[in-house]
Amino acid sequence: MDQAAVTPVCVIGQQFIIPNPLEVIVETNPGGNLLVTDINHKVMLKVKQCNTTFHHQLLLLHVDNRPIAMVRNKLMSGHKRWKVYLGDSIAKSDMIFSTQAAHAIKYSKTNVHVLLANKKRKKDAWDFMIKGSWSKRSCAIYMGDSSNIIARMRGTVEVVENTRFGKDRFTLEVYANVDYAFIVTLIAIVDATKSSTMTDSIIGVVVDGVIESTFGGMGP
Repeated sequence: MDQAAVTPVCVIGQQFIIPNPLEVIVETNPGGNLLVTDINHKVMLKVKQCNTTFHHQLLLLHVDNRPIAMVRNKLMSGHKRWKVYLGDSIAKSDMIFSTQAAHAIKYSKTNVHVLLANKKRKKDAWDFMIKGSWSKRSCAIYMGDSSNIIARMRGTVEVVENTRFGKDRFTLEVYANVDYAFIVTLIAIVDATKSSTMTDSIIGVVVDGVIESTFGGMGP
């Protein structure tokens, strides 16, 4: 494992920060659900679709199905903006971050800028950045515009018979003192955006006010 984050990174909740590096396995299925387990296949978090007539929605859940965060995107919107709320709330006062599509420059690379809730203006410097190749499962999440990595995807894992979903599995390494629920939520948003726009080459995301991203090579 790589060096831990010096300062704790907390976005969704302090209870999701542990003092040791964490490696998890993320399983996805065509229905848009995600299952997050540790390396011993013990379930840690779940992401389930709960769409409405007008919104594409994802719910991040504890093992016992208690809601952690609601992620929603207004259907038929040209902005590709995702909003994330605490628990299962959709109240404006409970919004903790959001996502916005950006213009693509390089289709083969992922480039995501993350702004936290206290950043009100798009011109403010971003707090986190995601770069790499989504199609190769080799994206990394950085602190701001720096080389300090707080989480990274480690590539695909062979699907076996006892896999719960069976479509795709990859490993995710979260550094020590980093909010792993926040990292999983970012991955869930990217996966949902990819899945809902398979024919598009350009996908964008924004967190806590404004994450901008471009994703290419989004096929399975």
